[in-house]
Amino acid sequence: MIDKDDKLTIKQQCALLDLCRSGVYYQAVPISEKDLELMRQIDKIHLKWPFYGSRKIRDELWDQGYDLGRDRVRRLMRLMGVEALYAKPNLSKTHPKHKKYPYLLRGLSITRPNHVWATDITYIPMAKGFCYLIAIIDWSSRMVLSWKLSNTLDTAFCVEALEEAIAKYGCPEIFNTDQGSQFTSKEFTATLIENGIAISMDGKGRWRDNVIVERLWRSVKYEDIYLKAYGSIIEVKKGLTKYFTFYNQQRWHHNFDKRTPAMVYFNTKPQRQVAA
Repeated sequence: MIDKDDKLTIKQQCALLDLCRSGVYYQAVPISEKDLELMRQIDKIHLKWPFYGSRKIRDELWDQGYDLGRDRVRRLMRLMGVEALYAKPNLSKTHPKHKKYPYLLRGLSITRPNHVWATDITYIPMAKGFCYLIAIIDWSSRMVLSWKLSNTLDTAFCVEALEEAIAKYGCPEIFNTDQGSQFTSKEFTATLIENGIAISMDGKGRWRDNVIVERLWRSVKYEDIYLKAYGSIIEVKKGLTKYFTFYNQQRWHHNFDKRTPAMVYFNTKPQRQVAA
């Protein structure tokens, strides 16, 4: 956007675009190998004990031989988008100007595909860096309808995942998210409203309201991410393409009497039952 070879000075270009000059001159500092390793360990601790806050995670890291303070743990947790899952104020990083919607799933019996979809974002460690994963899941069948990766916590990749799911599978009656700024943004909610989808959002401090996606993250990380140690976002994309195909079409779910999410979503029987 800013052209340093243009006839206009950097100051003039920034004034025209209403940008701060400090942002133009700033050069991002790469994350150190030590911090990347700490982030990987924090992610594992958080997945094992999701109710641990920065103090307990620091204590666990101390026990593993890492010498660091709580402030550093908190800084890395913020970078990862990780917070303790327990009842407390400001659980999600909300945007003060974004509209919040009520939680619509309390007491609701969800028994059919496309009744309720849900989504969330999680941190994905790599050998040299990290990225973020969003997945959209059908609540009743647990089928992953779409997913996207991004190296930033922006709104664009969330909207892309939503639009892809709608294009492939139609529209749900209700879409449930937390109150994160990506999901309360005008771009994301407008896509839902334009398609006639009712918006449901978890209450503050009620992480259990969207626990179905938290369970998916546990499966993804223990069954794929931690086992593979992907080196780049391209490798993560290739690996997760295979994993989500396996998850949807081959992995039996204990809640569905040895049926896969795809079988439940499309209402098909296990192969051996069909053969019989």
